[in-house]
Amino acid sequence: MLTEDTWNEVIVAVKENRHELILSGPTISKKISSSGIDPALFNLQNLNFLNIHQTGLQVIPEEIGKLVNLTSLVLHSNNLEKLPSSIKNLTKLKVLDCSRNKLSHLPQEISRMPQLATVNLGSNLLTDLPSQASNLKLALLDLSNNKFDHFPDVCYAELVHLAEIRVNGNLIKEIPANINVLGSLKLLDLADNKIAVVPGELADCTKLKDLNLKGNSLSDKRLLKLVDQCRTKQVLDYVRQHCARSDGDSGGGAGNKSKKGKKSNKSSENENIANIEKLTHELKVLKVTDEAPKIAITEQVKAVRPHIIACIVRNMTFTEESFKKFIQLQTKLHEGICEKRQVATLATHDLNLLVSGNITYTAMPPQEIQIKPLNRTKNYSGAALFRKLQTEAENLRKEKKRNAYSGIHKYLYLIEGKPLFPCLLDNEMQVISFPPITNSDITKMSASTKNMLVEVTSATSQQICRQVMDQFLKELVTLGLGCSLDSSDSEEFHKLIVEQVKVVDMEGNMKQVYPCRTDLNFEDNSIAINRE
Repeated sequence: MLTEDTWNEVIVAVKENRHELILSGPTISKKISSSGIDPALFNLQNLNFLNIHQTGLQVIPEEIGKLVNLTSLVLHSNNLEKLPSSIKNLTKLKVLDCSRNKLSHLPQEISRMPQLATVNLGSNLLTDLPSQASNLKLALLDLSNNKFDHFPDVCYAELVHLAEIRVNGNLIKEIPANINVLGSLKLLDLADNKIAVVPGELADCTKLKDLNLKGNSLSDKRLLKLVDQCRTKQVLDYVRQHCARSDGDSGGGAGNKSKKGKKSNKSSENENIANIEKLTHELKVLKVTDEAPKIAITEQVKAVRPHIIACIVRNMTFTEESFKKFIQLQTKLHEGICEKRQVATLATHDLNLLVSGNITYTAMPPQEIQIKPLNRTKNYSGAALFRKLQTEAENLRKEKKRNAYSGIHKYLYLIEGKPLFPCLLDNEMQVISFPPITNSDITKMSASTKNMLVEVTSATSQQICRQVMDQFLKELVTLGLGCSLDSSDSEEFHKLIVEQVKVVDMEGNMKQVYPCRTDLNFEDNSIAINRE
C-alpha cells in the first residue's frame, strides 16, 4: 500500500509495472540512512531485478523474502554485515552480488538455492561459505579478497556447471585433491594466498584454461618460476609430471610404469629444467631526463584520488598479435591486482602523440572537464560523458538481457555523485586521462607505438600504485609484449627499457620518482634489473 512517505522511485515502479529497479546515489543514501529501505518496496511482487548499490545500506530486512520473483539481487558497495535467512524464499534467484560490503557471516539458507548460478561475495570479511553441494546450477563463484583460510566447500561432481572460481586474496593454505571432480572448471584464481603445495590432481581438470597461482609461497621453486613466467598449459604440464597426488603417486601417470616410459619421462624432465633456467629477462632502467615530462600534482586532486606514479617504456616493437595481448594484459590487471579498478587504475599513452612538456594531475567539476574519450569522435564534458555511458550501459544491458554492466560501464559507480572528477592534462590543458573510466583518444596506443607513457592512479595508497606498475612491467617483459628486439634475443629472453618519471608538487618539489631503487625487486631471479 502506497502512503505519503512512499519513495518516489517505488511509486514510479508501481505505476509503470516495472520489473527492474536500480537505487543508488546521494538521495537514496540519505533516505536509507534516515529510515532504512522503504517497506513498500517489498510489495513490488513483479520485480525480477533489484540493484541497490553504493548507498551505505547496513541492513537488508527479512521482508526481502517477499520478492519471490527476483532473479537478480545486486547489493554491491554498501555496508552490509549480514544477509537475512529469508533469502531462502528467493527460489528463482540466479544472480547474487553482495561484493564490497562488510559481510562476516552467511546464512545457512544460501546453500539451498536451486537456480543460483552467479555468486559474487568478493571484498568482504568472510571466513566460511555454507556448502554449495545442493546448488546444482552454480556456474561462477567469486570469493576474492576475504579471509578464507580453507578452500570453499564446492568440490562436488554434481556441480557440472561450475566453470569459474575466484578465491584470490585470501589465506587459503591447501588446494583440495578432489578439485578434479569439477569437470567444467575453466578458471581458477588462487593468487595471493598461502599455498605451499599443489596437488597433482589439479592437472586432471581437463577444461582448466586459466590458472593463477601467483603470490603464493610455493615450496617447489621450479613451479614458482613457471607460475610467474608461463601460461596455464605449461604450469599444468609441470603439475602433472612433478606434483604428488593424494594416493602417493609422484606424478607422470600410468605411462611411467615401463622402463621406456621412465627414460622418456626423465629426458622430458631434464629438458624442462633446462628451459626454466634459460628464462632470464632484462629490464633496463634509465635515469630521469630533462626531456621527459614531469607530472605536477595539484591540491584539488589530493582530496579525490591523491596517488599517482608514472614511467616511460622506450623502443617498443609490437605485432598485431602482441598488441592484442598487450590490451588483454591491461584488462587482466584491472580485474585482478587493481580489484576491478577499485584500488587502482592503469593507463597507457603513445608518448609520441603527447604534447611536449609537463603534465598536470588535478581534479575538476564534471561539467568543466572536456575530453575526447578513447575510440570516440567528439568531445564531451565529464558530466555529459557520465550520462552517456550510463544510458549506453542500461540500454546494452536490456538489449543483451544481461544482469550486470560490461566494459567500462561497470566502473561508473566509482565516480557517481562525486563533486570533482580526477584527470590528467597535457601541456596545452587537454585532458589525456580520466581515471578510473577512460583515456583520451588523442594519445591512443596502437601497434605502431614506439614509446609509451604509463600512469597508475589510486585513491587508496602509493604502495598499490607501485605494486600494479611493478606487475605490469614484469608481465610485459616476461611475455615479450612490445619488447625491443636485439639480434641476441630468443623466444625465452626479452628486454624492456624503462625510463624514470618524476611526480612533483606545483612548486616543482619532487614528491616521488618511479622506478626507484626499492621498485622492481622481484623475489625470483627470472628478471635481471639493470639500473643506470
